[in-house]
Amino acid sequence: MVEFDVVELEPSDHPEVGETAPDFTRPLVGREYWEDASLSELASDEPLVLVFTPMDGAFPATYVWNEIRDREWGDSIRVVGLSISTPYEHKTLIEERDIDHALFSDPNNGVAREYGIDHALDGMAGITEPRPAVFVLDDERTVEYAWVANEWPDFPDYDAVEDAIESL
Repeated sequence: MVEFDVVELEPSDHPEVGETAPDFTRPLVGREYWEDASLSELASDEPLVLVFTPMDGAFPATYVWNEIRDREWGDSIRVVGLSISTPYEHKTLIEERDIDHALFSDPNNGVAREYGIDHALDGMAGITEPRPAVFVLDDERTVEYAWVANEWPDFPDYDAVEDAIESL
């Protein structure tokens, strides 16, 4: 059994329900290719779920994407992810985990800082990553549901996310 310490995270200053999620443009990686895309473009036609995860390969990211795949969220809403992993790492994760969703690549972690959900990795000076978070957004980027981890590791209440998706 893998042992790890549960770490309490500092309070976040993330977008709350009713607020507009910040827009950004980053490489969006899919199964076939990647290209720069903005959140506002993706959300302009339909609601979506924006999922922030730690770097690819970290067990919380793997667990979250497996759960989203198994729950088939993509059948009812567009789901996009974001982490500090490079497009190359995202391609590997998509293939290995059979993920049907596109993933934003943000190696400098600027989006997480803008969303108020970045945190420093213990023992890695100058390295930050997003804390796990889920935002359900309507087609105007209004936050309809927000969950942000308060400790590491922590996982969303998947049933609550599904309720938010169904209420759109």
